[in-house]
Amino acid sequence: MTTTDTSEKGLEALIEKSLLTEAGYIKGLSGDYDRNYCIDKTQLLQFLRKTQPTQVTKLETSYGKRFEERLFQRICEQIKTRGIVDVIRNGIKAGEVSLTLYYKLPSSQLNPQAIQRYNENIFSVTRQLYFSNDQKRRSLDMGIFINGLPLITFELKNNLTTQNVQDAIKQYKTDRDPKEPLFNFARCLVHFAVDDELVYMTTELKGQQTVFLPFNKGQKSEPHLLFPDSTGNPINPNGLKTDYLWKEILTKTSLSNIIEKYAQLVEEKDEAKQKKRKLIFPRYHQLDLVRKLLADAKTNGVGQHYLVQHSAGSGKSNSISWLSHQLVELTDTNDTNPIFDSIIVVTDRQVLDKQIRDNIKQFAQVKGVVEAITEGSKQLKEALEEGKKIIITTVFKFAYVVREIQSLNNKKFAIVIDEAHSSQSGSSAAKMSVALNKEAGEEEETTEDKILRIIEEQKLSPNASYFAFTATPKNKTLEAFGVQNPADGKYYPFHNYSMKQAIEEEFILDVLENYTTFTSYCKLHKKIEYDPQFDIKRAKKKLKQYVEGHPHAIRKKAEIMIDHFMQDVIGQLKINGQAKAMVVTNGIVSAIRYKLAFDAYLQEINAP
Repeated sequence: MTTTDTSEKGLEALIEKSLLTEAGYIKGLSGDYDRNYCIDKTQLLQFLRKTQPTQVTKLETSYGKRFEERLFQRICEQIKTRGIVDVIRNGIKAGEVSLTLYYKLPSSQLNPQAIQRYNENIFSVTRQLYFSNDQKRRSLDMGIFINGLPLITFELKNNLTTQNVQDAIKQYKTDRDPKEPLFNFARCLVHFAVDDELVYMTTELKGQQTVFLPFNKGQKSEPHLLFPDSTGNPINPNGLKTDYLWKEILTKTSLSNIIEKYAQLVEEKDEAKQKKRKLIFPRYHQLDLVRKLLADAKTNGVGQHYLVQHSAGSGKSNSISWLSHQLVELTDTNDTNPIFDSIIVVTDRQVLDKQIRDNIKQFAQVKGVVEAITEGSKQLKEALEEGKKIIITTVFKFAYVVREIQSLNNKKFAIVIDEAHSSQSGSSAAKMSVALNKEAGEEEETTEDKILRIIEEQKLSPNASYFAFTATPKNKTLEAFGVQNPADGKYYPFHNYSMKQAIEEEFILDVLENYTTFTSYCKLHKKIEYDPQFDIKRAKKKLKQYVEGHPHAIRKKAEIMIDHFMQDVIGQLKINGQAKAMVVTNGIVSAIRYKLAFDAYLQEINAP
């Protein structure tokens, strides 16, 4: 009779066995690991001597007896300066000698030499990695290396031994000192906290301030649902709920793809406008989305349309950036011809346009790939005709884009649309005035409405594929871009990361969790119901809007909301005193009126 090892060591052994026997890794030894330089010396030297013997000989001649020490020191310095992502992608220079530290995944099966070089990479897994010269420090549960360079660390727990992923997270926060060389920023790609049910990740250890993000598939709360809509992982009939991590994500091909196409060290500005480096590793739903879109586009070619329903908090800007860059390189099923000549990214706001533009440019590995349209239709026309690889423009030029690509029927395009928010460009005083003077009841045309109207007027272009991102699609959007389910005839998105899952994973707050109603009434004269001159439905709607939009009603509601916020939120120092409030209105007119009422009342009570 055999028994299952449910200990932490048992989970270690399970992962190691899978990586060694199924993924083709080799077993690393903790004794080969240099704790000062964070390098598996045996594997690194074996890789370099086999793949680049001439360069190694030159360095040995140049460095003499201190060859190994000076080589390791150089690699360590370069990783500290440039980060592991850039060093492993582009190698280093040591004196006059250039060294490749990793051979990239071949883009096709047509280049035997590239395949052979890639196969010379050494993927290894080391259990119980002693990472510190401080003997009091315990070993790390597991580490993954490529060619002797550590990329991923693990802390493992098992629910059956009364410890779970939260204990692994706590271990990283309390027992893993960020000052240790292995845990320095950008030294590794990612740190995983794992148990038999959940996976969490972080790219930067900062003690108690470390932020871990979920790296879970999500699960269906109801059997009939097409997509996951809640946090966690589904039941796995063939093993542990979390075995997708080592059986799918950490295979050689998958990990190489993440290193080459997804992992990114970027510069951002914090609240004080200070530049700060940030290491990005894709979350599970982002990786799943982009890979599925690329696979479908490769199989079915141009002329398709995809709807991506991803909630706020999904990291949509990164998903769009990864997708855009990889669509540029996407080839047909024969791996010979590119599917798209140009990728056009359409954003809905000038501010968001800059955010997406900066994001896509930072993700670019080759200069000159991205063309941002800032000067108008002439620049856009030239970019399209010249076949610029990634063209970024706003929704205001979308009608022109559609007309232009139809005239360029010898070229093929991918149009990536971010229409998740209504256009916010009407914030100037003039446009506010126009909005306030609109007839009550007129609805503001959203970005989504504009795009759908243009598509209805001009039809989808057969020489383009459309990738539409939205958080809350309307029925028309689902019909235009979604996939029809034969079982019920309804239209569904190609991929979904639900608001429910985003709330449960704590990326966004549930604004309705503690809401209190403020009921409004309006009495309508009886004759309205019987007077044939009145459209009853429209009359009631307009009367209700009049009552709810009356300055007196808005002023009273504003006072109630402000008083509640100051007393029960700010006064209680919720979210460490950083709490904010959201006001949802029925249109831009009401939003402006509430804003003015808030300003007036805050001034009266001398509130900041």
